[in-house]
Amino acid sequence: MLRGDVEVLIVEDDESAAAIIERALFEAGHRPRVRHDGVAGLIEVEARQFDLLILDVMLPELDGYALCRELRRRSIHTPVLMLTARDAVPDRVAGLDAGADDYLTKPFALDELLARVRALGRRQGHEPDTTELAVADLKLDARRREVSRGGRSIELTRREFDLLHYLMRNAGRVLTRQQITAEVWSGSSEATSNVVELYIHYLRNKVDRDTACR
Repeated sequence: MLRGDVEVLIVEDDESAAAIIERALFEAGHRPRVRHDGVAGLIEVEARQFDLLILDVMLPELDGYALCRELRRRSIHTPVLMLTARDAVPDRVAGLDAGADDYLTKPFALDELLARVRALGRRQGHEPDTTELAVADLKLDARRREVSRGGRSIELTRREFDLLHYLMRNAGRVLTRQQITAEVWSGSSEATSNVVELYIHYLRNKVDRDTACR
């Protein structure tokens, strides 16, 4: 299975189908979010980092093919599982050519959907018990909620830990302030630009403490 902290975005205009998929993913230990049209899905992906996208083909505003092409055009390479009622070979080819990683034809068994999700997760390196992150000598244990650098334990508040966890999960990526607030503050109005910058300042002070004299 994927790790329990994996974010999955479902873009499906059939509210009943979306609710069934959302429940199945939640019960399997994932963290699903739902949007019901292509434009809303695109906005959500731009604002938040996801590990997997499940896109229906027949979406209002922006269909699944167009949404997938637009994501790839913007260099967003999050794995995409495409859902469609069309089972003809040209339709499957169209989805893959748009940049989808896998294709599932409706109606489908939920067990098969979950198997496809697990396969895409393994392809991205999301193995079951991957709870430890490391960037150089900075280490984070998500299960124990412990952080250390060069063997020195670092005490963080819950918000500081969540912020560091998100930054380390996305090491090497350029993150916008909007993405950080959406992930760490869940879009809360309290997360003004000054608050985000202040927490990053706190975090740097704690992580870099004593390193200059080593």
